[in-house]
Amino acid sequence: MRIDIITVLPELLQSPLSHSIMKRAQERGLLHVQVHNLRHWAVNEYGQVDDYQYGGGAGMVMRCEPLVAAIESLQAERAYNEIIYLTPDGETLKQKTANRLSLLQNIILICGHYKGIDDRVRQHYITKELSIGDYVLSGGELAAAVLVDAVGRLLPGVLNDETSALTDSFQDNLLAPPVYTRPAEFKGWKVPDILLSGHPEKIDAWRYEQALERTRQRRPDLLEEE
Repeated sequence: MRIDIITVLPELLQSPLSHSIMKRAQERGLLHVQVHNLRHWAVNEYGQVDDYQYGGGAGMVMRCEPLVAAIESLQAERAYNEIIYLTPDGETLKQKTANRLSLLQNIILICGHYKGIDDRVRQHYITKELSIGDYVLSGGELAAAVLVDAVGRLLPGVLNDETSALTDSFQDNLLAPPVYTRPAEFKGWKVPDILLSGHPEKIDAWRYEQALERTRQRRPDLLEEE
């Protein structure tokens, strides 16, 4: 899978993509992430990519020309399944979306800044808009890093145990059940006997019941989704 990220601050993406699971995914050739500095397509020698809003108002807007030039330059090299704009007013990112995106081959991510991007780019080039929550960040880079991580870890071969992702929270609209490790007793607090029983079917049933109960208590809205 290839993910191209267009940003005015490529430095913000260096650390999240250079460690742990994302580093391993790229080293194994399972995921290729290319970060592009939008100023490479700036409208002048000063690196300008933004301008004042028509109609007045505080805050700058990212211009059409550099964004379109960057997108079309990438499209000239390969076809893209999605061109995604990270924005607070986009569809909220959920596990089902990450699952679907992990099946694609090529994706472009656009990181907004300032007051956002000229709406004509959204109307004519963006195929999907995503938000990681109902709050505003300084830019789309951190949101892009979240999306890359959520999608990248689902690619076959990225996790050492591929079944791990299938039991994560939000798969099947359930939160993950409680987990325990050694020692079996700590400060008088014991691991549930069922987990020490050695009966896989009973353990699976207990975990499902726990996941269902935790979801009922903490996120009942998930059980209402189809």
